[in-house]
Amino acid sequence: MKPVRLLVLGALRRRGRAHGYQVRADLEAWGAHEWSTATSGSVYHALKSMAGQGLLVTHETVASEAGGPPRIEYELTRQGEREYLDLLGQALADREPSLDVLGAAVGLIEDLPRERALELLRRRARAMREWRASITAYLPEGTDLTTWGPVGEVLSLWLSTADAGAQWTDRMIHRLEEGAFTMADE
Repeated sequence: MKPVRLLVLGALRRRGRAHGYQVRADLEAWGAHEWSTATSGSVYHALKSMAGQGLLVTHETVASEAGGPPRIEYELTRQGEREYLDLLGQALADREPSLDVLGAAVGLIEDLPRERALELLRRRARAMREWRASITAYLPEGTDLTTWGPVGEVLSLWLSTADAGAQWTDRMIHRLEEGAFTMADE
């Protein structure tokens, strides 16, 4: 999954209806151009592409008073709304999305009802723990990974990643359970 798709859909959903410059400005205000692939060109490409896929409807507005061309405003269709919520759910539940996809999903998490967000994060935490267990399932008891050379380092990297991912996810779950953020159903 590309983060720009999730980010553009999320920005449009929050605005209701906007032209490309507004979407791009929102993403830049979130700093997304620094931590994701949401560059100016990719935002406009995503808007046109998703309009062609039926995820967005376009509205042509009047030309600007300064003499510029008419702007095209975009709005989510029902299909676009479903796609957005599906992408958001996948990114939160997946045990190994790229960091920019996970970052986009966390930044947009308030668009979900609290229990749905908790369900997705619990699924992610469970997947992280299952992944960790699968890494160690065939290791002989008492294995010292430092004696395994580069392969031991790879296994150590995977274990550290699984542990850190589960720990971070547990922290998010706890925060949501404690009432952090204003969720879609509140």
